[in-house]
Amino acid sequence: LAESMGMKVVYWDVIPKLPMGNATQISTLNELLAHSDFVSLHVPNLPSTKNMFGKEQFALMKKGSFFLNASRGNVVVIPDLAAALKSEHLRGTYVDVFPTEPGKNGENLFESELRGCPNTLMTPHVRGSTEEAQAMIGEEVASALLKCINEGSTYGAVNFPEVDMKKDGTMTTHRLLCIHENKPGVMSAINNVFTEAKANICQQFL
Repeated sequence: LAESMGMKVVYWDVIPKLPMGNATQISTLNELLAHSDFVSLHVPNLPSTKNMFGKEQFALMKKGSFFLNASRGNVVVIPDLAAALKSEHLRGTYVDVFPTEPGKNGENLFESELRGCPNTLMTPHVRGSTEEAQAMIGEEVASALLKCINEGSTYGAVNFPEVDMKKDGTMTTHRLLCIHENKPGVMSAINNVFTEAKANICQQFL
């Protein structure tokens, strides 16, 4: 994405890694900070990464650069980031993880030293955490349940085989959803039941 916007991408990691696209690996973190206009942090939550970005690291960044953290909340010293923004050493920041995550609606208001800082954008880390997303998820789940009950469709299921047959427009047929263990002979036994009932099978979806 960054390359498509005309940006030159460099990266640093604790171990050598093959680059993606035209990215170039930098030998040290300090070198990367000194040459980057945008610094995006992507690290796991480990004892070695706790508070890995603080006053020293922000001071090494280029004046007027931007800092993005969408990894883990405890890898950045938030007061030091706020100080770098207020002093205008950093031009702006984007953060969606925090040492203390916001509570749900009706609980304690979200407090952070980043509130009120210039050019600061804060969002939920999980897209489904917003009020709009929760409402859409409720509608989607209800619609999926109705489709499963009325049509036998399991489209979108994450822990169940997906079956999504086209609905018969004549409204003169019936649909049977059969759930069974994957054992030889089961489908033959089911078809025998239909045969004995003299039922016509229009189509099967396995």
